[in-house]
Amino acid sequence: MKTRHQFYLPDDLTEQLHTLAKKPGASKTQILTDALRAWIDRKAARELDARFGPRLDRLATYTEANRHSLDAITEMLALFIQHQLTLVAHHPPFDDDARKLGGERIDAFLELVERRLSGKGKRQRLLGADRT
Repeated sequence: MKTRHQFYLPDDLTEQLHTLAKKPGASKTQILTDALRAWIDRKAARELDARFGPRLDRLATYTEANRHSLDAITEMLALFIQHQLTLVAHHPPFDDDARKLGGERIDAFLELVERRLSGKGKRQRLLGADRT
């Protein structure tokens, strides 16, 4: 079903509409219908951007924070594996002295992780540029 509308257009726009409507298969009604639909769709898209944009920004912030946490965990795991393979590879069975040494080493390990995560470039950290 179609409803009849009556409205006025400026003369220059009327001329452009007549020119477009002269093409085969074109009509003024179809041209105006398509133009009005496109305008309404653009307006709806802007409303969606305004509505969901802040939510998407917040999700991006959470994602970045999670990525930073994952980088920290990866760095700790890499350092721990390096520690295990280089410093404790041929250690005798544990006794009190070994437990004490292990405690000192884990403290040094945690300090190293903290130092690497607080200011040095990620590339340097991942390559292990400041091995101790």
